[in-house]
This record gives sequence, structure tokens and C-alpha cells, in this order.
Amino acid sequence: QVQLVESGGGLVQAGGSLRLSCAASGRTFSTYDMGWFRQGSGKEREFVAVIRGTGGSTSYAESVKGRFTISRDNAKSMVFLQMNSLKPEDTAVYFCAARNLRVSIKYDYWGQGTQVTVSS
Repeated sequence: QVQLVESGGGLVQAGGSLRLSCAASGRTFSTYDMGWFRQGSGKEREFVAVIRGTGGSTSYAESVKGRFTISRDNAKSMVFLQMNSLKPEDTAVYFCAARNLRVSIKYDYWGQGTQVTVSS
């Protein structure tokens, strides 16, 4: 019911910045919590940030707090992840995801991912 497409990944020097975008299609976008996750090569997918469907409150993984900012534009059905002060350990495929807490706890919808590579 919800389709997600990420963009904005690329290669960046340590200390640099990138802005990831996620375009969503589907009904009642504003109802969904929108999250960003990442998965390094050979590692499990981990939570990065979430912005709530109600009120727009945000939460971040400790590893990115103070460096990353998640935001959304419900009018455009888009979610963003501003990444500053990037570190080599931020290298991963970044995924956006959506969930409707009225339906399930887990994120039911996922984008295809966009590669972020931070060089040292």
C-alpha cells in the first residue's frame, strides 16, 4: 500500500554532509511513522532515526545523535535525513521505512536503499 524510494546517497569525505530523501506514495502518508535504518556490509540492519506520524516527534540512535536530523514534509509525502559530520563508520546502505502503529509495531514498508560511503 506504501511505496518508498530513497535517493541522495553517495561518496563523501569524513566530516562531510549528505542529505537523503525518501519519496512515498500511498494513502494517508501523515498517519505513518517514518524511519531510517542502515545496514553495513555483513552486518544486521540497525535503527538510525524515526519521526512520528503524530506530532512529528523524533528519536535517534545514540551513534548519530547530534549529527543526523530527520524531518518530513507531509504535503510532499517525503522524509529526509540530514547527515552531518559523517564518519567512516556511517558507511552503509540506508533504508527508509514506514509503519502504521494502528496496524503493527514492525515497519511493514521499505525502500530499496541508497548507498552512503564515507572515506577516511
